[in-house]
Amino acid sequence: MTATTPSGAPRRAPWGDARFFLGILLIAASVAGVWVVVSAARQTAPVFAAAHTIVPGEPVTRDDLEVVDVGLGQLADTYFAPAGLVDGLIATRTITAGELVPASAVDEAATARTTSVVVRSAVDVPASVAAGTVVEVWAAPMLERGKFDVPRILVADATVVSVTRDDSMIGGGSASLELVIPRADVAAILAAMSDESALSIVPTGAGT
Repeated sequence: MTATTPSGAPRRAPWGDARFFLGILLIAASVAGVWVVVSAARQTAPVFAAAHTIVPGEPVTRDDLEVVDVGLGQLADTYFAPAGLVDGLIATRTITAGELVPASAVDEAATARTTSVVVRSAVDVPASVAAGTVVEVWAAPMLERGKFDVPRILVADATVVSVTRDDSMIGGGSASLELVIPRADVAAILAAMSDESALSIVPTGAGT
């Protein structure tokens, strides 16, 4: 027996209405979308993290890295993964210990625009200066023995690789620092060393 409305017209079964099926499809699509989002969030990929602070120009090898599984989604390709590890890579910027390594932070050594030099500071450097610290190199040209000209910035952007402090000097300590500097500044550094300019290292506040 067919159900009728108060007006006497036959009542249509709900599954016979196209809007009913459209609603079911919309619900199914919504559930599927949520499932895809949740599944993507749960997926992880192996990428590298720095095992210790790595400074610009320093070689990057397997010993400098740790593999971690993280859920990065679409950002996974922007980080340095085990598949990209080859010989001859160096850091292009400071990578702090524990930091996930961006793919842009490593490159082939042949493309390097920096190099490392050892500079002896005429005075000791602050205790805060350590590997990864960004510093300025100042030079005061020697006018005559024991007298120096006004200091000027020689290198505006150098990164410390290591520091060796010497407190044995009378009248104050000094320090030797291995620095990563732009290749364009190498000639100026060597010239300052050869003419016995007084070199000083000043932290910029950036870096480690």
